[in-house]
Amino acid sequence: MSNVELKPARVFEQFAAINQIPRPSKHEEKMAAYLKKFAANRGLACKEDETGNILISKPATKGMEHMGTTILQSHMDMVCDKLVDVEFDFHNNAIQTYVDGEWLKAKGTTLGADDGIGCAIELAILDSDDIAHGPIECVFTRDEETGLTGAFGMKAGFMSGKYLINLDSEDEGQIFVSCAGGINTTATFTFTREAAPADYTFMEASLKGLTGGHSGDDINKKRANAIKIMARFLYLLQSQMPLRLAQWNSGRMHNAIPRDGKIIFAVPTDQRAEVEQVWKKLIAGVEEEFHVTDPVMHWNLAETQAQTVLPATVSQNLIRSLQALDNGPLTFCQDKALENMVETSSNVASVQSEENKVVIVASQRSNVMSNLKNMANTVKAAFELGGADVLQNDGYPAWKMNPNSKLVKVTVDSYKKLFGKTPVVRGIHAGLECGLFSEKYPELDMVSFGPTLRYVHTPDERLLIPTVQMVWDHLLDVLKNIPQD
Repeated sequence: MSNVELKPARVFEQFAAINQIPRPSKHEEKMAAYLKKFAANRGLACKEDETGNILISKPATKGMEHMGTTILQSHMDMVCDKLVDVEFDFHNNAIQTYVDGEWLKAKGTTLGADDGIGCAIELAILDSDDIAHGPIECVFTRDEETGLTGAFGMKAGFMSGKYLINLDSEDEGQIFVSCAGGINTTATFTFTREAAPADYTFMEASLKGLTGGHSGDDINKKRANAIKIMARFLYLLQSQMPLRLAQWNSGRMHNAIPRDGKIIFAVPTDQRAEVEQVWKKLIAGVEEEFHVTDPVMHWNLAETQAQTVLPATVSQNLIRSLQALDNGPLTFCQDKALENMVETSSNVASVQSEENKVVIVASQRSNVMSNLKNMANTVKAAFELGGADVLQNDGYPAWKMNPNSKLVKVTVDSYKKLFGKTPVVRGIHAGLECGLFSEKYPELDMVSFGPTLRYVHTPDERLLIPTVQMVWDHLLDVLKNIPQD
């Protein structure tokens, strides 16, 4: 703990208020009501579209009416994840925050700074009477995390600004000018459960404590994926014995690297000792392989009570499919302006067992749309070979870099002037709503930046406090220098 001040105070006051409001993805109605009341109390024009996006307008300060209208944009919802031993109701409870050194964290849950801090910055500007700016439209979209629903549903004409600053990036000092597109692939294995052979013993294996992270922004870090590790184990076992899978539960969010998981399976009782040997060998290899990215791993293997199992063929094919599945960063960008950035990736995000089916979700991303489709088809084929029914969503488009952007120049020049150094101008492998905005508003000039966040989409999510002041100062200076209308 430390005495680090939460500056700028006006931003952190707004963030504290936001964190009192439950706002899980697809359940942003309380946040939307708060925003509408916020606007009404300040006499600001506010409108809501049929999808549930909110836009609050603020006139230019005196003498700056000639400037182009700037859109400030963030999303209302947050990823809801918690430690397994924490009791928390994301639909009713307030996020509990605390300061640890220079970081702001939450007690056992995601912090909600993705993208609550972006919303807080917008509200602080709307609440001010001492900030110079041209006409502003503050846009708050809904359900960004689970389907980009707000951006998908927004119709052309809802926003009228010429310049858009997205406040949903996670590395201060980096200006984002493009993003990846993405597709989700869902595979369903259906079956009729059956009793395990009489001479079989049931085992439960679990793994937790992995680093996890965002499947776009953190995929380049090559962190361990709990599902792929469990798949390794089961594949090795079934090559040595007639294993039967009973349950598999790992991962919750389609856009997160799974950090824990549990499997229940049955093996011939006379081969019980071999299971222990394979498990111990796997642990030694995996811990060595990921000792840098995932230094803490908690493993457990024990006998458990008997229950029904999947049919032998379904069990074998499901395990084979997950072993075969491409996962992690796969290709890197060839464009020199975006070199060293992951171009194409895939992440198997969740496996959930139900009575008569197992549902697996994997997400594919790429900054090149043809590669995105190819990788999505590669994942689809792996599941089809295993006999699963496979569905893919329509996906979302990539945001292409605009080499003639006026807003990028203003943003970079401002950063140099304020901080005496050149910011990194780059693309991001995560999906941003800018990709969808670029389809409906092709003339919109956009950038994305924000304070430093780490371990988003996990209970370890944290916000680097000093970077909020830097982003605030930077944003206010950019608003003073928006090109004239």
